[in-house]
Amino acid sequence: EVDTGKCQGRLVLCDVKQGILDDGGVVAVKKLAENSPVPRDTIFVNEVQNIMVLEHENIVKLVAYCREAQKKLVQSNGRYIIAEVIDTVLCYEYLPKGSLHNNLFGESGSIDWDTRFKIIKGICEGIHFLHTLPSPVLHLGLKPQNILLGDNMKPKIADFGFSRIFGQDQTRKNTRSVVGSV
Repeated sequence: EVDTGKCQGRLVLCDVKQGILDDGGVVAVKKLAENSPVPRDTIFVNEVQNIMVLEHENIVKLVAYCREAQKKLVQSNGRYIIAEVIDTVLCYEYLPKGSLHNNLFGESGSIDWDTRFKIIKGICEGIHFLHTLPSPVLHLGLKPQNILLGDNMKPKIADFGFSRIFGQDQTRKNTRSVVGSV
């Protein structure tokens, strides 16, 4: 059970809100958008499969996930019908400093050079970890908005919705569902 509060960000594919768990813990709750240009199941499976097994200090931790179908009264072609609506929610550790983008270009945009170097080094360590796994993971959406910062400005790579896992001997992979920047 998660009680969601104020909106932390609106993205093309999802909304992110701060949530409170039953035990009082704070999480970031990512609800996938119903009108997403990429099927929600694709994003959900990518995020859960690609991040669930990853444990690294520079990769955001997936705390919980839920995919729930409910019957709801919805309007379709001017009439009300009962339809099965699927809600997909991912809960991540909450990182209070927000995105690297907001810290660099937002109102609080002053990060000293030593801290910037530590952030860059942490991002590189996270990417190196992903790329040297037995089945490497390619993020495919690395940008300042997808780097979240913890209390001590430790960077964590987030948003694995477009990520791909490569087999050990695989050197290329074709994709037909590219949305956004690659």
